[in-house]
Amino acid sequence: MALHHRLLGKAARIVWKVARPRTIGVRAVLLDRDDRVALVRHTYRDQWYLPGGGVKKGESVEAALLRELEEEVAISRPAIERILGVYHSRGEGKDDHIVIYVARIPHGGADGLKRNDTAEIAQAGWFALDGLPATTSPATLRRIAEYRQGALGGGTW
Repeated sequence: MALHHRLLGKAARIVWKVARPRTIGVRAVLLDRDDRVALVRHTYRDQWYLPGGGVKKGESVEAALLRELEEEVAISRPAIERILGVYHSRGEGKDDHIVIYVARIPHGGADGLKRNDTAEIAQAGWFALDGLPATTSPATLRRIAEYRQGALGGGTW
């Protein structure tokens, strides 16, 4: 299954380089009661990322966040604390804007994080803010650093 997703991802990036679509994405610095952050590793990527995804046509950014958290890590009704920032990325050939929220789960987290979509999510877990995996993506590290500094983020992804 992972090879299938990797090939589809590569095909999508080729199309994006030609079409250059404008997209909107959403992710969360999702924290548990012990101040650990949720990270996911997709079946089609090798690095760890904040959970999230694309905003569908007709969907609000907040609704997309709630849908993505439920789809990827089976978290429903997190307490949204604030928006960390809005970022712009042209890294995959898209004109992409990403809204990052800070959210908390009101309970749980100690027993691990459940992968809800096993076709898309290879691994999911809670990590101490000072104990992130070595293969955490650079942009994810920057967003977590901004959160830890209490900064309002924005600008380039």
